[in-house]
Amino acid sequence: MFKRKLSALQYPNFDAVNATDEKQFRKVIAWLEENKIKKYKSNNRPISDINSSNWKKSFEQYKKDVSCPVKSNLTIEELDWFVNFALDIEYLKNKSKYDQHSLAVLKSTSIPNVVADNPLDCLDFASKDFKTGIECIAQMLKISPHPNPLVTLKACSKLICSRFNQNAIKNPNDYIIKGTAFPFEDAIKGYELGDVVLQKAAKCLRLLYIQNLRELQTQCNESIVSVQNMTANPKTDTKLGKVGK
Repeated sequence: MFKRKLSALQYPNFDAVNATDEKQFRKVIAWLEENKIKKYKSNNRPISDINSSNWKKSFEQYKKDVSCPVKSNLTIEELDWFVNFALDIEYLKNKSKYDQHSLAVLKSTSIPNVVADNPLDCLDFASKDFKTGIECIAQMLKISPHPNPLVTLKACSKLICSRFNQNAIKNPNDYIIKGTAFPFEDAIKGYELGDVVLQKAAKCLRLLYIQNLRELQTQCNESIVSVQNMTANPKTDTKLGKVGK
Protein backbone atom coordinates (compact mmCIF):
# COMPACT_ATOMS: atom_id res chain seq x y z
CA MET A 1 0.00 0.00 0.00
CA PHE A 2 3.05 2.29 0.31
CA LYS A 3 4.55 1.50 -3.08
CA ARG A 4 3.45 4.64 -4.96
CA LYS A 5 4.08 6.98 -2.03
CA LEU A 6 7.58 5.66 -1.37
CA SER A 7 8.27 5.74 -5.08
CA ALA A 8 7.36 9.42 -5.13
CA LEU A 9 9.79 9.95 -2.25
CA GLN A 10 12.47 8.02 -4.21
CA TYR A 11 12.90 5.44 -1.48
CA PRO A 12 15.20 2.59 -2.61
CA ASN A 13 13.46 -0.77 -3.07
CA PHE A 14 10.09 0.93 -2.62
CA ASP A 15 8.28 -2.04 -4.15
CA ALA A 16 9.63 -4.53 -1.60
CA VAL A 17 8.64 -2.85 1.67
CA ASN A 18 6.80 -5.00 4.19
CA ALA A 19 5.28 -2.81 6.89
CA THR A 20 4.71 -5.76 9.22
CA ASP A 21 8.44 -6.55 9.25
CA GLU A 22 9.90 -4.63 12.19
CA LYS A 23 13.36 -4.35 10.66
CA GLN A 24 12.02 -2.91 7.41
CA PHE A 25 9.72 -0.62 9.39
CA ARG A 26 12.67 0.81 11.33
CA LYS A 27 14.68 1.14 8.15
CA VAL A 28 11.97 3.18 6.41
CA ILE A 29 11.44 5.47 9.43
CA ALA A 30 15.19 6.09 9.71
CA TRP A 31 15.46 6.83 5.98
CA LEU A 32 12.53 9.25 6.06
CA GLU A 33 14.06 11.17 8.95
CA GLU A 34 17.52 11.33 7.39
CA ASN A 35 16.41 12.29 3.87
CA LYS A 36 13.01 13.99 4.07
CA ILE A 37 11.74 14.96 7.52
CA LYS A 38 15.05 16.01 9.13
CA LYS A 39 13.59 16.83 12.53
CA TYR A 40 16.90 16.15 14.26
CA LYS A 41 20.38 17.34 13.43
CA SER A 42 22.47 14.94 11.36
CA ASN A 43 24.73 14.10 14.29
CA ASN A 44 21.88 13.49 16.72
CA ARG A 45 19.44 10.98 15.26
CA PRO A 46 18.92 8.14 17.73
CA ILE A 47 16.43 6.38 15.44
CA SER A 48 19.10 6.00 12.77
CA ASP A 49 20.54 3.04 14.68
CA ILE A 50 17.86 0.53 13.73
CA ASN A 51 19.63 -2.29 15.63
CA SER A 52 19.69 -0.45 18.94
CA SER A 53 17.87 -2.03 21.88
CA ASN A 54 16.48 1.40 22.77
CA TRP A 55 15.10 2.07 19.30
CA LYS A 56 11.43 1.73 20.32
CA LYS A 57 11.92 4.19 23.16
CA SER A 58 13.64 6.61 20.79
CA PHE A 59 10.84 6.14 18.28
CA GLU A 60 8.17 7.04 20.86
CA GLN A 61 10.05 10.22 21.66
CA TYR A 62 10.40 10.90 17.94
CA LYS A 63 6.64 10.59 17.50
CA LYS A 64 6.11 13.19 20.23
CA ASP A 65 8.62 15.54 18.64
CA VAL A 66 6.86 15.46 15.27
CA SER A 67 3.35 15.42 16.85
CA CYS A 68 2.36 12.04 15.44
CA PRO A 69 -1.21 11.31 16.66
CA VAL A 70 -1.16 7.55 15.92
CA LYS A 71 -1.14 5.30 18.96
CA SER A 72 1.60 2.78 19.60
CA ASN A 73 1.55 -0.78 18.27
CA LEU A 74 -0.26 0.27 15.09
CA THR A 75 2.65 -0.32 12.75
CA ILE A 76 0.89 0.17 9.41
CA GLU A 77 -0.93 3.31 10.58
CA GLU A 78 2.30 4.73 12.02
CA LEU A 79 4.22 4.12 8.82
CA ASP A 80 1.42 5.57 6.72
CA TRP A 81 1.41 8.75 8.81
CA PHE A 82 5.17 9.23 8.52
CA VAL A 83 5.13 8.61 4.77
CA ASN A 84 2.33 11.17 4.32
CA PHE A 85 4.19 13.59 6.58
CA ALA A 86 7.30 13.26 4.44
CA LEU A 87 5.21 13.81 1.30
CA ASP A 88 3.78 17.02 2.76
CA ILE A 89 7.27 18.31 3.51
CA GLU A 90 8.46 17.39 0.03
CA TYR A 91 5.47 19.14 -1.55
CA LEU A 92 5.89 22.35 0.44
CA LYS A 93 9.59 22.40 -0.38
CA ASN A 94 8.87 22.32 -4.14
CA LYS A 95 5.33 23.72 -4.20
CA SER A 96 5.78 25.88 -7.31
CA LYS A 97 7.23 22.92 -9.20
CA TYR A 98 4.38 20.55 -8.37
CA ASP A 99 1.66 23.15 -8.87
CA GLN A 100 2.57 23.25 -12.56
CA HIS A 101 1.32 19.67 -12.81
CA SER A 102 -1.83 20.11 -10.72
CA LEU A 103 -5.19 18.97 -12.05
CA ALA A 104 -6.52 22.54 -12.27
CA VAL A 105 -3.56 23.68 -14.39
CA LEU A 106 -3.75 20.63 -16.64
CA LYS A 107 -7.47 21.18 -17.19
CA SER A 108 -7.00 24.84 -18.06
CA THR A 109 -4.26 24.03 -20.56
CA SER A 110 -6.20 21.17 -22.15
CA ILE A 111 -9.35 23.22 -22.76
CA PRO A 112 -9.28 24.66 -26.30
CA ASN A 113 -9.75 28.36 -26.76
CA VAL A 114 -13.05 28.49 -28.63
CA VAL A 115 -13.87 31.72 -30.42
CA ALA A 116 -17.63 32.19 -30.55
CA ASP A 117 -19.21 33.15 -33.88
CA ASN A 118 -22.14 34.76 -32.12
CA PRO A 119 -21.25 38.37 -31.23
CA LEU A 120 -23.69 38.25 -28.30
CA ASP A 121 -21.36 35.81 -26.52
CA CYS A 122 -18.67 38.48 -26.44
CA LEU A 123 -20.81 41.13 -24.75
CA ASP A 124 -19.84 42.45 -21.35
CA PHE A 125 -23.16 42.64 -19.53
CA ALA A 126 -21.65 44.74 -16.74
CA SER A 127 -20.13 47.40 -18.99
CA LYS A 128 -21.41 50.95 -19.23
CA ASP A 129 -21.88 50.69 -23.02
CA PHE A 130 -24.18 47.68 -22.58
CA LYS A 131 -26.34 49.49 -20.03
CA THR A 132 -26.56 52.58 -22.24
CA GLY A 133 -27.51 50.52 -25.28
CA ILE A 134 -30.28 48.70 -23.41
CA GLU A 135 -31.66 51.99 -22.12
CA CYS A 136 -31.78 53.36 -25.69
CA ILE A 137 -33.65 50.29 -26.95
CA ALA A 138 -36.09 50.50 -24.03
CA GLN A 139 -36.68 54.18 -24.76
CA MET A 140 -37.48 53.45 -28.43
CA LEU A 141 -39.90 50.71 -27.37
CA LYS A 142 -41.39 52.95 -24.66
CA ILE A 143 -40.45 50.51 -21.91
CA SER A 144 -39.63 51.82 -18.45
CA PRO A 145 -36.00 50.91 -17.65
CA HIS A 146 -35.21 48.66 -14.70
CA PRO A 147 -32.15 49.18 -12.44
CA ASN A 148 -30.94 45.79 -13.66
CA PRO A 149 -30.28 46.08 -17.43
CA LEU A 150 -30.82 42.34 -17.88
CA VAL A 151 -34.40 42.72 -16.63
CA THR A 152 -34.90 45.58 -19.06
CA LEU A 153 -33.43 43.45 -21.85
CA LYS A 154 -35.85 40.64 -21.01
CA ALA A 155 -38.80 43.03 -21.23
CA CYS A 156 -37.57 44.35 -24.60
CA SER A 157 -37.16 40.81 -25.87
CA LYS A 158 -40.67 39.85 -24.78
CA LEU A 159 -42.20 42.85 -26.55
CA ILE A 160 -40.19 42.32 -29.74
CA CYS A 161 -41.07 38.60 -29.90
CA SER A 162 -44.78 39.27 -29.43
CA ARG A 163 -45.24 42.46 -31.46
CA PHE A 164 -42.45 42.37 -34.06
CA ASN A 165 -42.38 38.72 -35.12
CA GLN A 166 -42.91 37.69 -38.76
CA ASN A 167 -46.67 37.27 -38.42
CA ALA A 168 -47.04 40.64 -36.72
CA ILE A 169 -45.04 42.38 -39.46
CA LYS A 170 -47.09 40.72 -42.23
CA ASN A 171 -50.45 41.31 -40.55
CA PRO A 172 -50.01 44.29 -38.22
CA ASN A 173 -53.75 44.88 -37.91
CA ASP A 174 -54.14 41.56 -36.15
CA TYR A 175 -51.71 42.59 -33.43
CA ILE A 176 -52.55 46.24 -32.94
CA ILE A 177 -54.64 46.62 -29.83
CA LYS A 178 -57.94 48.28 -30.61
CA GLY A 179 -60.92 49.34 -28.63
CA THR A 180 -61.29 50.92 -25.25
CA ALA A 181 -58.65 50.26 -22.63
CA PHE A 182 -59.66 47.91 -19.86
CA PRO A 183 -60.75 49.96 -16.81
CA PHE A 184 -58.61 47.97 -14.38
CA GLU A 185 -58.77 50.70 -11.74
CA ASP A 186 -62.53 50.34 -11.43
CA ALA A 187 -62.85 46.64 -12.28
CA ILE A 188 -60.44 45.32 -9.69
CA LYS A 189 -61.70 45.99 -6.20
CA GLY A 190 -60.34 45.29 -2.78
CA TYR A 191 -57.13 47.33 -3.00
CA GLU A 192 -57.07 50.14 -0.48
CA LEU A 193 -53.37 50.68 0.09
CA GLY A 194 -53.48 54.39 0.87
CA ASP A 195 -51.12 55.23 -2.00
CA VAL A 196 -52.44 55.85 -5.52
CA VAL A 197 -49.26 54.81 -7.33
CA LEU A 198 -48.81 51.68 -5.19
CA GLN A 199 -52.46 50.78 -5.66
CA LYS A 200 -52.19 51.00 -9.46
CA ALA A 201 -49.06 48.85 -9.41
CA ALA A 202 -50.80 46.20 -7.30
CA LYS A 203 -53.73 46.06 -9.71
CA CYS A 204 -51.39 45.73 -12.69
CA LEU A 205 -49.61 42.83 -10.98
CA ARG A 206 -52.99 41.20 -10.37
CA LEU A 207 -53.81 41.44 -14.10
CA LEU A 208 -50.42 39.97 -15.04
CA TYR A 209 -50.99 37.13 -12.59
CA ILE A 210 -54.40 36.36 -14.13
CA GLN A 211 -52.86 36.46 -17.62
CA ASN A 212 -50.17 33.98 -16.61
CA LEU A 213 -52.80 31.65 -15.18
CA ARG A 214 -54.77 31.81 -18.45
CA GLU A 215 -51.67 31.05 -20.49
CA LEU A 216 -50.89 28.10 -18.23
CA GLN A 217 -54.44 26.80 -18.55
CA THR A 218 -54.26 27.10 -22.34
CA GLN A 219 -51.02 25.15 -22.42
CA CYS A 220 -52.52 22.45 -20.17
CA ASN A 221 -55.55 22.16 -22.43
CA GLU A 222 -53.34 21.87 -25.51
CA SER A 223 -51.30 19.13 -23.84
CA ILE A 224 -54.46 17.20 -22.91
CA VAL A 225 -55.78 17.44 -26.47
CA SER A 226 -52.47 16.24 -27.91
CA VAL A 227 -52.39 13.23 -25.58
CA GLN A 228 -56.01 12.38 -26.34
CA ASN A 229 -55.33 12.47 -30.08
CA MET A 230 -52.58 9.91 -29.55
CA THR A 231 -54.33 7.57 -27.09
CA ALA A 232 -58.04 7.87 -27.92
CA ASN A 233 -58.17 7.40 -31.67
CA PRO A 234 -61.89 6.69 -32.37
CA LYS A 235 -61.31 4.71 -35.57
CA THR A 236 -63.44 1.55 -35.75
CA ASP A 237 -62.99 -1.53 -37.89
CA THR A 238 -66.59 -2.28 -39.04
CA LYS A 239 -65.50 -5.68 -40.41
CA LEU A 240 -65.19 -6.92 -36.87
CA GLY A 241 -68.79 -5.96 -36.11
CA LYS A 242 -71.35 -8.69 -35.63
CA VAL A 243 -75.12 -8.39 -35.80
CA GLY A 244 -77.37 -10.90 -34.05
CA LYS A 245 -76.37 -14.24 -32.61
